[in-house]
Amino acid sequence: MGNRNMLQQVPLFRDLNPQELDRVEQIAIHRLIRKKTIIFMEGSEKEAVFFIQDGLVKAYKTDEEGHEQIVSLLQTGDMFPHTGFFNQSPYPATTEALVDTHVLAIPVRAFEQLILAMPSIAIKVIDVMGAKIRELQQKLQQFTGHDVHDRIIFFLLQLADKHGEVKGSRIHIELPMTNQELANTIGTTRETVNRLLNQLKKQRILDTHRSEIIILDRDALKRWKEHN
Repeated sequence: MGNRNMLQQVPLFRDLNPQELDRVEQIAIHRLIRKKTIIFMEGSEKEAVFFIQDGLVKAYKTDEEGHEQIVSLLQTGDMFPHTGFFNQSPYPATTEALVDTHVLAIPVRAFEQLILAMPSIAIKVIDVMGAKIRELQQKLQQFTGHDVHDRIIFFLLQLADKHGEVKGSRIHIELPMTNQELANTIGTTRETVNRLLNQLKKQRILDTHRSEIIILDRDALKRWKEHN
């Protein structure tokens, strides 16, 4: 996918006209981030905002004892950091590519110069960001309103839709995360994740293999979410 096509898929730029989109494309940089590569470190100066064209990125913080706490798992179409262009604070977390990931990077200073030249871009982007914040608030309310089993199933279905590779009747999801990391992402314990995955394996709804989750029956997984 070319830079222009990618930008057209980004919700943040959905209201830009062709001329405005051309100007953003001129400052956008395509990058391939190899698996296990750190993209930026928490606390470092924010130099660019990234948009995932294809791949999977984890954002995490490290406590005083060196323990890693995953704060979000970023997938195709996501922007990071979520603070975007209009916040001067440093990067709020460390990000690492979990698989080979294609991103579009837009340098913050170049974008600032662009919106000074074309203020209409800033107005349109701010409008979209406001709508995005409301959407995230609604998703957070829905997420926290469900029990932990629902949250895990919802998370797996999201991964399947955004990052899964269909092979015959199965959906393969490359997910190089431990069950502890998965638990941290969802806000539960490793034991709970282990127990649920084992239940789903016994029912032949999914399977795991090394760093891969294989959904054997997506419809059954969805029904399991609705009835459990």
